[in-house]
Amino acid sequence: MTIVRRREGPSATFQPDIDPSSSAPLPRQLYLSLRNAVTQGRLAAGQRLLSTRIAATEWGISRGVIAEAYEILMSEGFAVARHGSGTYIASTIPEGVSRIGDIDGKGEPPARRGVSAAATAILTRGPSLEPQKALPFVTGRIAHDERTARLLNRIAVRHMNYAFEGYGDIQGDLRLRAAISAHLAVSRGVRCSPEQIFITAGTQQALDLAFRVLMTPGDTAVVEDPCYPPARQCLVLNGIEVVGLPVDADGIDIARLLDGMIAPPAAFYVTPSNQYPVGSVLSLSRRLGLLSYAEENDCWIIEDDYDSEFRYHGHPIASLHGLDKANRVLYTGTFSKALLPSLRIGYLVVPADLVPAFRAVRPAVDRCPPSFQQRVIADFLEEGYFPAHLRRLRERLRASRDMLAGFLGERLAEHMAVLLPDQGINLTVRSTGSWDDDTAVSAAALKRGVVVMPLSRMNVVSTDRLRLLFGFSGLSEEEADMGTRVLAEVFGGGVF
Repeated sequence: MTIVRRREGPSATFQPDIDPSSSAPLPRQLYLSLRNAVTQGRLAAGQRLLSTRIAATEWGISRGVIAEAYEILMSEGFAVARHGSGTYIASTIPEGVSRIGDIDGKGEPPARRGVSAAATAILTRGPSLEPQKALPFVTGRIAHDERTARLLNRIAVRHMNYAFEGYGDIQGDLRLRAAISAHLAVSRGVRCSPEQIFITAGTQQALDLAFRVLMTPGDTAVVEDPCYPPARQCLVLNGIEVVGLPVDADGIDIARLLDGMIAPPAAFYVTPSNQYPVGSVLSLSRRLGLLSYAEENDCWIIEDDYDSEFRYHGHPIASLHGLDKANRVLYTGTFSKALLPSLRIGYLVVPADLVPAFRAVRPAVDRCPPSFQQRVIADFLEEGYFPAHLRRLRERLRASRDMLAGFLGERLAEHMAVLLPDQGINLTVRSTGSWDDDTAVSAAALKRGVVVMPLSRMNVVSTDRLRLLFGFSGLSEEEADMGTRVLAEVFGGGVF
């Protein structure tokens, strides 16, 4: 019997680029490697690819992975299957296809293309100020509560069968809005109906929506100096000119406004209950002065009440919205700090007469918020779990704050004075005179695996470089111990 062997083409010597350490799935890696070979001409039109059996032996990859990669090639027009013969490179490949870079993005970058002036302005301010790794003192971490986790999991099971629903209400689930309205009335003195509330993907989307509706490119917004960076970036992206007013122990200083030194802005963006990042609380006299100024000069105030639930001494000061008699304040809050950031649920309270404008703009930004997360939080609030959760969380956060302050006082008192906050999940420190460059301290600490955020990166006009920000939410004693020891070593070996 004569055995007829298929004639092997150049594909027989082809070896794919596979990186076992990559997080990219193997079928995807193999597909990209084959596609690159086709677009580069290393695998020519009409060539027969190795059978999955032979390829598995040659490449050390399972036949299932190879078959899946071949299927992707065929679905995108780079290969064709011939019944009883095998898989072949297509005679023509899709037009406009260019080489894909290395799987892990290590290839040569494309030629720089133009971006907007707003994007360029944000790029020049450097990388994100919010490291994502769970390093000691990183901000934005969440203190895990096992009881709340069990409750949320139990509630979530109720709402899993939602796959066939259509779009939801533009403003969000009415039950959730009603629950938020009731919660705000009791806890923050915010007087609003469910019809005035828009559910958003966290505070950031609420701010973007407010800035879009209330201001026109070229308008001016007054912000605190230093200022929460994402809020300022959002203003820049919307074409708004930003003016900073200094912050002291009583919050934003409105003296320049009252003296007529700056023109009335279209809007103010403020964090009056816990100024980010300094941690001061806007005094009652300044609250009333700001509200009066806004009413007299036809200005809007966007009040970011991002973590007002966490006050450790005394009763929370009334929100600006609760003091507002002229309907000039828009109020925004979030469940990211009080529950989970991954839920991506925040809210925006707008004056009743502005609801039609916000309803008109909302679909252009986001058709509707996700139903599943809203229903879970609505049940959590309606069934009365939230107050007890907040009490447990406050006690845990108070203990974390005091523990961190104790370690800092014990090991770093020579270099920094701790400003102990009565609220929030971060604390700031100020140089005692042994250093004068917060960015240099931050960079040296980060090399040792510790995050201390330089407040100067958040300055609008101020040149103050003598303050650092520490996060204490989700901070364990082991992390606080290790982190403060490392910082003591950093100060002992460097000049800043």
